[in-house]
Amino acid sequence: MKIVSFSLEQGNKYFGNIGGTRFFIGARVPFEGGKGLMNVSGNAAQKFNRADFRETYGFWSDFIHPTAMAEGGLYHTLNTYDRARFTFSFLQYAAHVPNGDFVAYFRALLKLPLAAEYFSDLRLENDRIVRITDEGPIVLESDTSTDGLLDYLNPSLREIEDTEIIQAAKLIHWAQHDPAHRQAQVDVGIRHFRAKMVEYAARYGLDGKPDTVCLAIADIRHQGRAKSITILAALQSPDPLKALLDIGEPKYHERLVVIRREINRLLAEGTLGRKKYSVANQDFVDV
Repeated sequence: MKIVSFSLEQGNKYFGNIGGTRFFIGARVPFEGGKGLMNVSGNAAQKFNRADFRETYGFWSDFIHPTAMAEGGLYHTLNTYDRARFTFSFLQYAAHVPNGDFVAYFRALLKLPLAAEYFSDLRLENDRIVRITDEGPIVLESDTSTDGLLDYLNPSLREIEDTEIIQAAKLIHWAQHDPAHRQAQVDVGIRHFRAKMVEYAARYGLDGKPDTVCLAIADIRHQGRAKSITILAALQSPDPLKALLDIGEPKYHERLVVIRREINRLLAEGTLGRKKYSVANQDFVDV
């Protein structure tokens, strides 16, 4: 079982230690009257690299790349200060959504060989995340709520609790030291994006639409920065891609700079601009 120790240093930075390995957990940050942790620091080896997964996932590893870069791209990207209460992974999966990407990701983690080392009190029962206690098993999430899981990971937004630091530390250490953990993040991310594209294609009429337009919509919906009525209006404009990439300005300007930059990079190398979405195939096909 992994034992976590931690310390607060330099005024606002938490550092952890597991098995003699010291690592950065996150910075203490204020937000809307509360406090939480943030970790967006790391090196290239700790960041999603689309080339590593192209053999398995082909174009999909490139398709998620701009969003991954906008989300930080680090496998240990952490945010515990906003309404999601616990957001983690290279695509920032959010724990407050029932059956959402974080829940799917955490379920996948609990199937890995090292799960008991990091979360010895958790199990999967009937594909639900369950905590084993002296009083018996407690189901932490359902089709309608993740409140139990949120309390397990981050008891409140008012203050940074020891529980919050320890759970974050375990996930960060695991992501940094186990390739199977990183693979699980990517598996869940691509599976999620593929399933959502089926939904978006039906909702927004994307059959035969360019990969760039589909990517812009997928990123908007992943972040949640606009509703369908805004997306549909953009699709009716003379330049749908530009209109879609302007959604969220100026509030999300920094993110949109990254999305535009990475789309342009993929266009320049010929990765984007050559495919369209096929409803029949539920996949991208050559133009």
